[in-house]
Amino acid sequence: MSSPAPRRPRDGGQPPRGRPRSRAAEDAILKATLHLLRRKPLCEITADAIASRAGVSKATIYKWWLNKNRVALDAFLSEMREPSPIPDTGSTLCDFVEQLKAATRFYAGPDGRVLRQFLAEGQGDAEFLAVVRERFQQPRRRALRVLWDRGLARGDVRPDVDFELVLDLIFGPMVYRLLGRHNPLTDAAAEAIVRTVFQGVACDPMPPAP
Repeated sequence: MSSPAPRRPRDGGQPPRGRPRSRAAEDAILKATLHLLRRKPLCEITADAIASRAGVSKATIYKWWLNKNRVALDAFLSEMREPSPIPDTGSTLCDFVEQLKAATRFYAGPDGRVLRQFLAEGQGDAEFLAVVRERFQQPRRRALRVLWDRGLARGDVRPDVDFELVLDLIFGPMVYRLLGRHNPLTDAAAEAIVRTVFQGVACDPMPPAP
């Protein structure tokens, strides 16, 4: 029976060298990394600690990943649940309210804590930040385009407004509040943020708050 073809690096990093990856060893590395991520900050996790818990050599890790941040990102994404279905409430404003509520719950939880650490690490590693954007942020921003295009078709939102800017205006305050902790992240806050943004992007008067 022929050997399986080497797997392409998940993060677009260094190409595989030598023998193909062992699925068992890779799974052990990812599970070990997840175990550590749930218990300590990413900056305190080392490749030595991952290797020790996974029962592999540190050389094995560096043969398959550029650094421990790339291992951590693969481990994180391997456990990520599928994004929530895109809502269709009949109102573009309400659709974005529901999306922001879901996002605030995610970012305020354990997975959001890990993601914030990836963004922090990316401030000193532009290549790593680009990978986080490509593999986590961009697919979700593309999914939100469905809400905007549906709103354009309904005549809910102005066609002259830039969609990417709208996303930043809606989701940016959430990240700012997470970092500064100066104001709460509640469902009421999410609705207030979206309603404020929609005062500038809605075509018609907004519906009253429920």
